[in-house]
Amino acid sequence: MTQVVAALIWEQNKFMICQRPANKTRAFEWEFVGGKVEKNETLQQALVRECREEIGVDIEVGSVFMEVDHVYPDITIHLTLFNASLNGKTPKKLEHNDIRFILPSEIPLYEFCPADKEILKKIIRDSDKAD
Repeated sequence: MTQVVAALIWEQNKFMICQRPANKTRAFEWEFVGGKVEKNETLQQALVRECREEIGVDIEVGSVFMEVDHVYPDITIHLTLFNASLNGKTPKKLEHNDIRFILPSEIPLYEFCPADKEILKKIIRDSDKAD
């Protein structure tokens, strides 16, 4: 099983999503910024590195929002999604096709990677409670 980390980054009432590039598996699907944990890295170190590589910003890593196991045809992952915040800089599209901040109510308008489906349901439930 491959350990993967990702960041749930909020700005006011919107959260950040990234669109996978054409040259990767699950091309053009939306996901949270992040990636695979390398040998001798903590989950938090991996997430900081991935955010630098993928969106060109440093982040503050907070608590775990949710963990999910998912089996894709090409890989089985254990995804740990952390609450995180930007350091004030604007994310850049270094590896992604697009980056957006969306409302939880806008989730159905986007095609997300299958591993994110349970996470998205939790975001919707949490936002419904806040209303």
